[in-house]
Parts: sequence; C-alpha cells; structure tokens
Amino acid sequence: MTAHPGLIVTRGGRTARITIGVIIMAALLLAATPAVLGIGASGRAVALLVYILLAVMWNALAGFAGLVSIGQTLFFGMAAYTTIRFADAGLDPYLAILLSIALGALLGWIVSLFMLSLSGGEFAIGMWVLSSLAHLSVNLDPLIKGETGTSLISLNAYDIATRSALTLWLALAITLVVFVTLVALLRSKTGAAITAIRDDEIGARSIGVDVMRTKRVVFVLAATGTAAAGALWLASATNFQPRAFFGIQWTAYMLFMVLVGGLGRIEGAIIGAVLFFLIETYFGAFGAWYVIGLGLVAVLFALLLPKGLWGWIGPRLPGEAIPTGYLVEKSRS
Repeated sequence: MTAHPGLIVTRGGRTARITIGVIIMAALLLAATPAVLGIGASGRAVALLVYILLAVMWNALAGFAGLVSIGQTLFFGMAAYTTIRFADAGLDPYLAILLSIALGALLGWIVSLFMLSLSGGEFAIGMWVLSSLAHLSVNLDPLIKGETGTSLISLNAYDIATRSALTLWLALAITLVVFVTLVALLRSKTGAAITAIRDDEIGARSIGVDVMRTKRVVFVLAATGTAAAGALWLASATNFQPRAFFGIQWTAYMLFMVLVGGLGRIEGAIIGAVLFFLIETYFGAFGAWYVIGLGLVAVLFALLLPKGLWGWIGPRLPGEAIPTGYLVEKSRS
C-alpha cells in the first residue's frame, strides 16, 4: 500500500525478517536439546521458556494495557494446584497440564468481571489479595498438607528421559502459541485499542473504544500464559509447595525481567527473561547475595537505562524487530 510517492507502508522489514529467522532457529535448537544436551539441559530450557512466558505476559498486561498487577501468582499457583488435583483424579499429567491452562483462562475471565473495574494501585493490591486468598485456600486441601506440599507423582509413569523431552516440547509449543497469539492481537484493531487505552483511557473511550472488553482480552490472555508457566514449572520441578508457587518472588522476577528488558516491548520482555535466566544460572547458588545482586542490577538499569535494554538497542536497529504496527519505508523502485 503506497502512502506517498517513493514511500511504502509495510508491516515489517529486514530486521523483522532476521528476527523471525532467529526465533525459528532458537526454537529448533531448543527442540533438539533433549537429544543433543540431555536431561539437565532440557530442564534448564524449560526454565528459560517459563521465564519468557512470565515476562511477555506481565509486559502485555502492564506495558501494553497499563494494568500493573502484583498478583499474577494467582494464575501461576492455581494452575500448578489444579494440575496436581487433576493428576490425582487419574488424568494423564500432560492432559492435566493442558486442562489447567484452560481453567487458568476461565479463572482470568471470571476475575476480570470484577477486578477490571479497579485501576492503578487498587487493581494491583486487589490482585495480590486474590492471590493470597488462593494461597490460603490451597493450604486447606488435605491432599496438599499445608506448606508440606505434594508431588506430581503420575509423571513417574514416564521414564526420566521421555518426561524431560515431553515437558520441553510442550513448553516450547505453548510458548510459541502464546507468542504468536500476542503478536497477532497487537497487530489487530484490538491492538490499536489496547495502545489507545494505555496512553489515554478517557480519550480512547471518547472515540468509541470498548475499554472494558479490550482490557478483558489482554487480561485473559495474560492469565492463560501465566497459568501455562505455572503448570510447566510444576512439570519440570514435580514438587508442589504452595509458598513456592504463590510466593511474591515470582512477581519480583516478572518486574525485574520486564523493567530491565524494556517495558512495553515484546523484544524487551524476551531479552529481560534471557538476562534473568543467565544471572540465575551462574549466580543463583550464591543465596542472599544473588538476590542483592538482582536488586543492584535493577537499580543500575533504572538509573542508567530507564527504558531498559531494548530502549537502548531498538532505536539503533534499521527497523523494528517485532513490529506490531505499520512502518513507512523508502521504495526500492
């Protein structure tokens, strides 16, 4: 579509095409991990994909829709819990994971019916309260035995190599589906409405945007992706202790990944997740010093790179890596 003589309007350019190639190559390498690098590396690959899911979903909620939540552990923890419950009822553990993700989407829709009437600090604290209530309720289940927890025992039906490979492939497939869904959403009319609401909710409403419906779409997608991360983390770790899944540390991780990578950009969330994964891999064994280090890194980025890593990298590239709008380029003819 020509916007002006000598100019063309496009969805992407050379940088976007390179990015697609990099994503495909990374997906193929991750898929080959069980055969090439073995069980241990497969477990770490699942962790990376879980971090990417959490970062991208929290960024979609806060960075695109302007909904800052500190209670996404509601969906993370409940998905792990329902997976345990379904597996205990006799379902195959991988089927239990998929069903729990679907329930995460349903829970997100139900919660959106009353939580989206709140905004700002009220919404953030309200989500944290819901997560805390869910945590307390799960502790009352005799199967969970309070904070003692339990395990996804039915995974033992698969030998460890098969289990490791299946968990990684499922995590990879879900991450790609969520990623493609988010990009497609942001490139649609709903995506334009999402951006309008983030920038000026009153103005968006005045031009006919259905604010509540648009927010609900993003909220349910974020709930679904976060639920997927919780169920996959359980499949990788196998042990379920409520405090480990509903703990506030997950919110801190999401904040760190998104703010360090770059709020409001999918690329930033992914880079932040990769950086966090590397820091955890090499420095996680240092205990309290590791947490202190994360805090120092976050402070340094806030002072030196307030727009995150992608806020520094993005403007230096010839075009956008993951374009969600339209780009104007010079015609080659």
